[in-house]
Amino acid sequence: MMSLVHRILAGDPRALAQAATLIENPSDESTALLQGLFAYSGRALLIGFTGAPRVGKSTLVTQAARLARKDGHSVGIIAVDPTSPYSGGAPLGDRIRMMEHQVDSGVVIRSMASRGSLGGLEAAAADVALLLDAAGREIILIETVGTGQGETAISYLADVTVEGSSVYLNSLSTKARIGRKMAPAGAGKTR
Repeated sequence: MMSLVHRILAGDPRALAQAATLIENPSDESTALLQGLFAYSGRALLIGFTGAPRVGKSTLVTQAARLARKDGHSVGIIAVDPTSPYSGGAPLGDRIRMMEHQVDSGVVIRSMASRGSLGGLEAAAADVALLLDAAGREIILIETVGTGQGETAISYLADVTVEGSSVYLNSLSTKARIGRKMAPAGAGKTR
């Protein structure tokens, strides 16, 4: 397991994909992986995007990623889609709507099916966010399913939640954290 952790920390994209799949299918192995990565997490800014279906969450996420990359930040995107009743996977595939970021090595996109989770957020999304954080992604954008007003799980995970055109700060301390984390890429960061 430690070799997978080392590959993730070294930025190996295949290791990231393998780890995300492990995390989405909980086991003793995925638990050990998360334990190995935990010490390397806690540095990323998590921004959640929520709202009713078809309000443009994917467009907002794409634009936020574009701006973050323009400023030199590495980005992780977790796009949670409704679960297909046929395959059990994510039928909409937000990656299709985020094509411009597919060839950018500074952006990692992971689509996840909601798997019937309430609150618009698949249970493993928090663990995949930890994975992306440990892998050095400075900003992690999380797009929820978009099921309506009952979708509150993202507000507990994200540092900032964007709903439609409204921004909710989870706490006053978030303001300081945003200022610290949105500094120019590499400023004050040590690993």
